[in-house]
Amino acid sequence: MAVDELDTRILRLLLEQPRTSVREYARILGVARGTLQARLDRLERDGVITGTGPTLSAAALGHPVLAFVHIEVTQGHLDEVGDALAAVPEIVEAFSITGGGDLLTRVVARDNEHLEDVIQKLISLPGVVRTRTEVALRERVPHRLLPLVESIGRTARSRS
Repeated sequence: MAVDELDTRILRLLLEQPRTSVREYARILGVARGTLQARLDRLERDGVITGTGPTLSAAALGHPVLAFVHIEVTQGHLDEVGDALAAVPEIVEAFSITGGGDLLTRVVARDNEHLEDVIQKLISLPGVVRTRTEVALRERVPHRLLPLVESIGRTARSRS
């Protein structure tokens, strides 16, 4: 999906001021409210905008330990294990990967003992051969998309 300069300006505004109204976004951008709404609808339909809910903190919810667990799966059981992972509430993300292991999960826990319990639960799942865990010490670059949006916007401007 092609994203033009106005789209990137809209996305930047959404990221920087997520609680502003559509009317105010339109005023700031200098476009008609209908134009802005049509752009937002298209960006949602095309999967660029995937949600509008709040971003929650696992740490503030009592789960400050973050770990990345690599899971090696018995051949032919990837989908089965993937489905089972969805039933573990401490797994906040899971991806099929290349390299060492078949799945990479992002796991949150209350403390190290709780993390060990979660890992033991993963090891006991049918189809799991072994796991390898890496505990995050400190977040160095928080999840962000604004620099990417800005880069796309610069590229779109230079093409116009």
